[in-house]
Amino acid sequence: MEVFQFLMPIFTEYGYLAVFVMLLICGFGVPVPEDVTLVTGGVIAGLGHADVHTMFAVGMAGVLIGDGLMFTLGRLYGQRIQLLPGFRKILTPQRFASAQDAFHKYGKWVMFVARFLPGLRTPVFFSAGMSHRVSFATWFFMDGFAAIISVPIWVYLGYFGAQNWDWMFGVLRQFQHGILALLAAGGIWLVWYWRKKRKAAAAHTDSH
Repeated sequence: MEVFQFLMPIFTEYGYLAVFVMLLICGFGVPVPEDVTLVTGGVIAGLGHADVHTMFAVGMAGVLIGDGLMFTLGRLYGQRIQLLPGFRKILTPQRFASAQDAFHKYGKWVMFVARFLPGLRTPVFFSAGMSHRVSFATWFFMDGFAAIISVPIWVYLGYFGAQNWDWMFGVLRQFQHGILALLAAGGIWLVWYWRKKRKAAAAHTDSH
């Protein structure tokens, strides 16, 4: 709620540009919730300060360009980026290690899931670029697939809830909890599948 109240006057004054810039900042791992940013963009459209469909397009551009910049920085500069003062707070050793571990275990699907995990999104995309095992096209497809689900949900929620903030924030919390539950279930399934695959590979090796 505090972030929403902070963003509202800025977005109302500067419109699409402010939303786009804030989403770029989110892409660099700054702790501003992307979902609240997109919902706020939808609200100013619902209040008549912007067009909601244009806001959706701006939201898609902002999240994909922000994520793409982090992926590209990882590919071009790798570990050198981690030594820069501004990035050391975002790409902490713990976050980077968690991202690399998840990336190596679950492959490209981690980039889809990362869109819904603000704390890991930046290091996952950076790690994907740095690994040189993921093409830009693969990253774009996985991140774009996730974004085409999440961005319209948040923007249009803000648009339809612009006149009823209590309802809007209630739905926002329900979505957040639902997404976390789905991700937890998906994570449990992936761990089970990965362990099953390892056991099958080990049994195959032993039989030879």
